[in-house]
Amino acid sequence: MFEIVRRVELNPTVTLFEVAAPLVAKKAKPGQFVILRADAEGERIPLTIADSDAEKGTVTVIFQVVGATTEKLNHIKTGGALADFVGPLGRATEVEGFKKVAVVGGGVGCAIAYPVAKALYRAGAEVHAVVGFRTKDLIILEPEFRACSHKFVLMTDDGSAGKQGLVTDALRGLIESGEQYDRVITIGPLIMMKFVSALTKEYGIPTVASMNPVMIDGTGMCGGCRLTVGGETKFACVDGPEFDAHLIDFDEAMERSTMYRDFERAAHEATCNLYRMGEGKQ
Repeated sequence: MFEIVRRVELNPTVTLFEVAAPLVAKKAKPGQFVILRADAEGERIPLTIADSDAEKGTVTVIFQVVGATTEKLNHIKTGGALADFVGPLGRATEVEGFKKVAVVGGGVGCAIAYPVAKALYRAGAEVHAVVGFRTKDLIILEPEFRACSHKFVLMTDDGSAGKQGLVTDALRGLIESGEQYDRVITIGPLIMMKFVSALTKEYGIPTVASMNPVMIDGTGMCGGCRLTVGGETKFACVDGPEFDAHLIDFDEAMERSTMYRDFERAAHEATCNLYRMGEGKQ
């Protein structure tokens, strides 16, 4: 069992867990992920490592309540425990050798973008962080981003915080103002990453996107996380999760991401009903 030593609600739908997992913490690097189960009967879900502390032996993950498993997770309190917590999995983000990098995050994807931005900052790169949310009530990790960014741009769809508009608006403005990036790293909704990729391709800027498709075993055996990258089949769990954004077939990835939407919605509602009736178990 893996104890939750700290639990923080970052906004109404996004929660942070700091989990006691010394062996994972010892090896964890930015860009990698874990696969966990809320209980012995639960499904496996992948969550990117938002932070880790080898000395404390803890790993931080951040999740958004969207389905049955994340609903279960959200009912576990500090001092509770997860049944399984396996990792670190996937390839770590490349952070050495860059002079200037733009990290573009959207929504809960900012939980993944933050450790990447921090690692680049510590490696000596000039980091420009562009983060976007629908509204100010959904903003997460703003102080953390500001602490590791030489330039920080906050965007909201409704203009309730930062500047009104999309992250692509901000990124285009930075590029057209003369900023020259060695690399852009984008993490967030598939549609956002698709348009960030299209923008940077227009300017010839190397770009990496972090992909988070359905995963089951984390070893490439199940094939659930397959993507088409440069016309070849890749597996996000072992070949990624980061890929050359200009080679990813985003349309295929978006189509695959909707395959289980109805099932997930029904499972989430059933789980919510159990907790409403006081029958949910932590």
